[in-house]
Amino acid sequence: MNKIALTLLVCLSSLTTLLAQKEIDRSLPEFHFNQMDLAGEMHFLASDYLAGRRTGSVGNEIAAQYIAAQLRAFGYAPINGDSYFQPVPLMSTSAPSTGKLMVDDLTFTQMADLLTMRGPAASAEGNVVFANYGWVDAETDHNDYEKLDVKGKIVVTRAGIPGDVSQGGVFRGIREKSAMAAAAGAVAIYEIYSLPFPWGAFKNYLGGDRMGLDDGAPASTIPYGFIKVQDDFVERLQAKKKGLKGSMSSSGMQIKKIMSHNVGGILEGSDPALKDEYMIMTAHFDHVGVGKEGGGAYTPQDSIFNGARDNAFGTISLLSAARAFAEVRTRRPIIILAVTGEEMGLLGSKWYSENPLVPLEKTIFNFNTDGAGYDDKTSISLIGANRTGIDDQVQAAAMTFGKKVINDPAPEQGLFDRSDNVSFAAKGVPALNFSPGITGFSDELFKYYHQVTDNPETIDMEYLKEYCQIFTLAARMIANRETRPEWVEGDKYKEAGDKLYGTRK
Repeated sequence: MNKIALTLLVCLSSLTTLLAQKEIDRSLPEFHFNQMDLAGEMHFLASDYLAGRRTGSVGNEIAAQYIAAQLRAFGYAPINGDSYFQPVPLMSTSAPSTGKLMVDDLTFTQMADLLTMRGPAASAEGNVVFANYGWVDAETDHNDYEKLDVKGKIVVTRAGIPGDVSQGGVFRGIREKSAMAAAAGAVAIYEIYSLPFPWGAFKNYLGGDRMGLDDGAPASTIPYGFIKVQDDFVERLQAKKKGLKGSMSSSGMQIKKIMSHNVGGILEGSDPALKDEYMIMTAHFDHVGVGKEGGGAYTPQDSIFNGARDNAFGTISLLSAARAFAEVRTRRPIIILAVTGEEMGLLGSKWYSENPLVPLEKTIFNFNTDGAGYDDKTSISLIGANRTGIDDQVQAAAMTFGKKVINDPAPEQGLFDRSDNVSFAAKGVPALNFSPGITGFSDELFKYYHQVTDNPETIDMEYLKEYCQIFTLAARMIANRETRPEWVEGDKYKEAGDKLYGTRK
């Protein structure tokens, strides 16, 4: 595209935005939000009383009940039969308290140079054998166990999978290798740590409490973990075809099952012709909790990670939009969904996208709001700009309330794929993340992000009101569009979208 054509395109887009802005009805509810009402919600949701709203905690459930009560009061239909709650089954796991691997004259000890991170309590004596990557792939006829007898033996492997020793390959191995080793008859499997970041950081991250979806998938039937070894360790193992004498023991993974909840409601649209085109609006209402579970610095005087910016800010915006739409409906029906478990790995949105309560092929857009905070109150941030064709609506809404739009700040951080919108995008639903104004990962941001300082007293309530207004108006304009949002050609989620919706124009 030449410079003249590009200039004309930019001018046309700006003209379209200005025309849209002039047509906006200033009598809509979002023009009359009450700052004190929003401040009151902030002082409750981010209060010490809710103790950081950690997934699975009492404070998290109180927040869920509050959101459900609001949706009921606004007249939203329950999202799940006669309930405003979608149960999200979770599993909390932590590494065994004790574990040991002995190989010839070497001893590896749990949380020192050994991290056992899957499997039941077990102990065994037997030869320790090297099985290359310990990988089996029927499609490529790769089988590291084909000519190796590992029955009753302890297996040691390289980290990752053949052709991929990156972090992605290593984590795929974590998910799949123990089943392959068990099928070959091994009694335990340990990978040799080789990732390019410190062993201490790795074992502390994966050796602490972790939470994931309890999807019913079988757990590892044998102990599985990583060891930190000297450079000549593999050479020593390979020198003995039958392996080296050894033994292992593990006290077993510590597992606790937890039930948390997404919270949602449905509001019919005003246009019967669009009754099967739902826009789903999301925000996560969980945060990280109290004390060492919060992962950041704290003191005896203040150990609660209140999560005012992350994400009481977004939850309040979601409820503000829900109320405004109940007062003046949009053309398309609206799903309001407050999700749990975002801080634990986008768990609530993943569960919904795998178990949708409204078919995803009838869900035409996901408008998510989440953010680490703000360092620019003259703006809002659009994470996912120029990908789904809704930029003019967001721009017009921001301009209406005197703000500018920062497109995709901190691109090096991959923010689009780090919030709940990506759970929907991965299934093909056009999505974006609407966030407070940031210019990058600044000192101002880190002053509050996942810190005990992120409490209601530090929030600019006027900016909160303006943010809620822009979020609501932008969502209304998207829900009222003549055409549905679509992934632009070339987007990495376009193929998933085509598969979800089929061919449509």
